[in-house]
Amino acid sequence: MLVAAAVCPCPPLLVPGVAAGAAPELDDARTACSDALAVLAASRPDLLVVVGPGAEEAPERYPAGAAGDFRGFGVELDVRLGAGPGGDDRPLPAPLAVGAWLLERARWAGAPVEGLAVGERLAPGRCAVAGRELAARAGRVALLVLGDGSACRSLKAPGYLDDRAAPFDERAARALGAADTGALAALDEKLAYELKAAGRAPWQVLAAAADGAGLEGRLLYEDAPYGVGYFVAAWS
Repeated sequence: MLVAAAVCPCPPLLVPGVAAGAAPELDDARTACSDALAVLAASRPDLLVVVGPGAEEAPERYPAGAAGDFRGFGVELDVRLGAGPGGDDRPLPAPLAVGAWLLERARWAGAPVEGLAVGERLAPGRCAVAGRELAARAGRVALLVLGDGSACRSLKAPGYLDDRAAPFDERAARALGAADTGALAALDEKLAYELKAAGRAPWQVLAAAADGAGLEGRLLYEDAPYGVGYFVAAWS
């Protein structure tokens, strides 16, 4: 069953080497991510699964030790999902690579780490199936859930300004902070896609995994730098 979860944004800019001179702008987000990961460590899970957006619609699993890098962003930096043997030639999608970097930064040395990438258009019902399967993987499962809110919060945002973006992000932040699985499951798939909210599918995987677990949530960070909604939450 699910015993804890950390929700973090996944822009490569979280990695200081990628952000370069702009790195201090996300210092508060990094600190909040570290605090959320501490909650995962304290839960002493048997298995940690990193869940984040992927390029394919169907869920893609990545084994312990799967590798990724940030060379596509001009940085010679390699990361791995924990200390497993890997054995998969597919590189981690960028969001999962950010998750691997966060874990390495936190010096994660607890449970084995695996990855699950879910597509931006994955239907809520399929997200729910994936979440229930994750919760049943071990006696004590923890999730590191990566995903951004809308990318339409300002004129300079990747998706330009959309008046629906702020209310969508407010609903998402409120649900993440309260560990409200019903509200997360009810997020509108079509609206999320139009607002470029890549976190919708990972959050709905989390909602299903946490259903009935009785977890409580805390919202540790909420902001929209660069016109993109970023949230950090801890569930335990």
